[in-house]
Amino acid sequence: MGQLRKSRKKYNTPPHPWNAERIKNENKLMTKYGLKNKKEIWKADTLVRRYSREARYLLGFDMDQMQDEKLELLGHLARTGVLPEGAALEEVLNLTVEDILRRRLQTIVYKKGLARTPKEARMFVVHGHITLNGKKINSPSYVVLKGQEDEIGFYPSSPVAKQIEEYNKNKNEKITNTIDNKDDDKANKNSVFVVNQTDNPKASGKENTGKSGKLPYAGIIKKCSIILGIIVAISGIYSYYKYRKIWK
Repeated sequence: MGQLRKSRKKYNTPPHPWNAERIKNENKLMTKYGLKNKKEIWKADTLVRRYSREARYLLGFDMDQMQDEKLELLGHLARTGVLPEGAALEEVLNLTVEDILRRRLQTIVYKKGLARTPKEARMFVVHGHITLNGKKINSPSYVVLKGQEDEIGFYPSSPVAKQIEEYNKNKNEKITNTIDNKDDDKANKNSVFVVNQTDNPKASGKENTGKSGKLPYAGIIKKCSIILGIIVAISGIYSYYKYRKIWK
């Protein structure tokens, strides 16, 4: 027996490792899809590049030539859910990294509501709580075929299933309650009765506000403040002369 060879990496790393825009986009993808490291993004990017390279190669031939290879590529992408059925070969050139990341088992577990966050979905898959057609799959990067989405579920003896069911039930109840409260608020606002003014133009809001449009008690308050000011001034003058005599 010969010596075991070191496994060759199956993805291409970025040519410019310190590109700020690329690093920012990769961090967003890691947060959105709950990825462990950037290698998973680079693997998906390598897969997209391979599909695009094959599509460009096949587009160089006529319609009759390489027909089996074209159907094989489009059929593979349709089975994995990356492209819809009946898609043209030119649509392969528009694929992005997110088109591959959406078909991961981790992402579909989160979208089906079996986990509260993408990172939690990854933890469930790695720890053996998720099954596909009754079989445990421990790889979060497993590409789910289009017809296998309904076969994803929890392992029968998994203790997490009941917790997630209760969480989804409470979440749906909160959503329904908020919708009902909003409908009630709208109904209350629409049921407010606004009294229209009379047809008499003289009574258009001047009965309560007076001729000048001000409040009816504004004049009384103003007079009282003036009288109070006069009283304070007189008392001050009186106290001044009173204490002046005492000091002398």
